[in-house]
Amino acid sequence: MSVDSAGEISTETGSYAAHRPVIAARRHVVSAGHYLAAQAGFHVLEAGGNAVDAGVASALVLGVVHSDQVNIAGVAPMIIFMAETEELVVIDGLGRWPAAANCEYFQREHGGEIPHGLMRTIIPAAPQAHLTALERYGRMSFGEVASFATRFAREGFVMYPFLNTQLKMVEARNRRWPSNAAIYLPNDRTPEVGEVFVQSDLGASLQYMMDEEAAVLGRGGDRKAGLRAARDAFYRGDIMRKITRFHAENGGWLTERDMAEYDVRIERTQMARYGDLEIHSCGFWCQGPALPQAMGILRGVDLGAMGHNTVPYIHHVAEALKLTFADRERHYGDPDFLDVPAETLLSEAYAAQRRALIDPNRAWPEMPPAGIIRPNQHPLAAPLPSLTEPAIPPLDTSYACAVDRWGNAISVTPSDVSSDTIIIPGTGLAPSSRGSQSRADPNHPAALAPGKRPRLTPNPAMAMQRGKRVMPLGTPGGDSQVQAMVQVLLNIAVFGMDPQTAIEKPRFISYSHPDSFAPHAYYPGRLCLEGRIPQEIGEGLSQLGHDIRRWPDWLWRAGGVCLIDSDRSTGIHRAGADPRRAAAYAVGW
Repeated sequence: MSVDSAGEISTETGSYAAHRPVIAARRHVVSAGHYLAAQAGFHVLEAGGNAVDAGVASALVLGVVHSDQVNIAGVAPMIIFMAETEELVVIDGLGRWPAAANCEYFQREHGGEIPHGLMRTIIPAAPQAHLTALERYGRMSFGEVASFATRFAREGFVMYPFLNTQLKMVEARNRRWPSNAAIYLPNDRTPEVGEVFVQSDLGASLQYMMDEEAAVLGRGGDRKAGLRAARDAFYRGDIMRKITRFHAENGGWLTERDMAEYDVRIERTQMARYGDLEIHSCGFWCQGPALPQAMGILRGVDLGAMGHNTVPYIHHVAEALKLTFADRERHYGDPDFLDVPAETLLSEAYAAQRRALIDPNRAWPEMPPAGIIRPNQHPLAAPLPSLTEPAIPPLDTSYACAVDRWGNAISVTPSDVSSDTIIIPGTGLAPSSRGSQSRADPNHPAALAPGKRPRLTPNPAMAMQRGKRVMPLGTPGGDSQVQAMVQVLLNIAVFGMDPQTAIEKPRFISYSHPDSFAPHAYYPGRLCLEGRIPQEIGEGLSQLGHDIRRWPDWLWRAGGVCLIDSDRSTGIHRAGADPRRAAAYAVGW
């Protein structure tokens, strides 16, 4: 039975039915894309760590138990809230293109495409992001929080259905390179569900970082000195030498200097309001600001009067997302290289201009035009519609969040796939291939350049009512991420749903924009509906001009949202995790 048919509002409780319970906790709670990651974070909290320690522990475990889509040497953007000081910061956790990178190479050698393999490698950022978070905001050592990931890599964990399915989907890709095949195709096949999956080289890399830290601590060094030793083990020690030597021997761009000089950027969040909620995201170097921008456009629409997932409701939300993604395509990029009109894009006045472009009776048949913010802005060439479906849909990431007994919170989206680049032999690491989200067109806002950050899809978020409520949330799903989070936030803010019900409600996803992943597929007007949305709703949307495609009742492509809604006045934390990616779970008490 579907959620819709079983989940009418109860006249007794005022809440919606869900397939899983809300995890309600009074002390601390973690929600993550895999139950082992959630358990690791919970154990850290029980041992006296704070939310930052727990979030890093969970993210590291995701890099082992979900290593097809989360790499220890990948990206890890995060938002951190420290309750005592009210400090709210972003750690970008996103690497930059090596100094030798250039657009001309891809235009000359690959027809403007950024191919699979070493040449899409950017500087690995996740280790530095995790260690910086621990040093500035945590309480524990790297060894304490990394011990869980190290154990699961070295001793193995039980292969679960979602990972098995995803690995079989990319089996041909992993066969291209011996180092990938050795890990993901032991005995020349993908490990089956129920078998123990071991990643011994990855365990050794993590252990080396832990050992270097332990040596400093053993000589009387303090916690921060130990964390710096773990960082040097990755960026200046044996791990760095293995990575850069392999690049040098195989035509890659990554050098010792690129690694040694890298550091993360600590920034303020980007924010827009929706009612009494502040919606915070990472910066315009990722798609994160599309979340507050879309919510700002919808702020002036009476969605509650339309009713949940009705024709007018879905139409208005989908059109707001299309308008936002048009601006993402034209205006978003690394602010170190691009003059991003950030203040305008998130302003109430601009939101009103974009909102006025929503026709309640007709859908935009393609991606709408981006807003003209500067009279002399350079126009982008109109994207060409995709004529074929990609053989493998974009695969990207996972997510973790935590709130501790002191009210601190973390929202982190660790990522990077292992099947589109070469695992460095002897390390178990696939250094960040996130260059796949750059463009080899120097006129595009997301064009690659030496030292530039690709325009990232992973985008952790934090919703807040100052002094009252903290709500870290995020999801995997590429371009579905912002769309899924918008719908979950509206389910909570407009319709009063609890976190788990808000997560489980059926979703719709627009593809009426160029995909963030190469080859940047574009399907004008396409709107996909989960099967639990009634047929007559789809027909009504078709009449408005949406190109409707039906999905199964529950589909992982619609996202895998994890969320914690923490009431600061009562100290009660309520968490949910998305059954669309069945391994996702919340743990708390």
